Amino acid sequence: QVQLVESGGDLVRTGGSLRLSCAASGFSFSMYDMNWYRQAPGKERELVATISSLGGYINYADSVKGRFTIFRDNAKSTLYLQMNSLKPEDTAVYYCKPSYRPAKDYWGQGTQVTVSS
Repeated sequence: QVQLVESGGDLVRTGGSLRLSCAASGFSFSMYDMNWYRQAPGKERELVATISSLGGYINYADSVKGRFTIFRDNAKSTLYLQMNSLKPEDTAVYYCKPSYRPAKDYWGQGTQVTVSS
């Protein structure tokens, strides 16, 4: 079955950096777009970034553009999110997700990012 294991979240100060990782299995990782979502307390889950199967297409939410970088290693079935210049409003649980219909209702545990002001 699909497995998505996020890691790398931590408590950091404003302006700090983190790199999140997502180890994926149970599907053909290299065939699908991958996405990072986040959910802050009391708010709806939002799409942060998307990368196409070979990395040729990348899209970011306006709120993170210029600060975050999404990339992937298809040989390792791993998705990454490099987060720089972090702000308190980036505080959320971050989730990875393939654009893969059979996994539409499956979410991993996510990884907590907390940015102190």
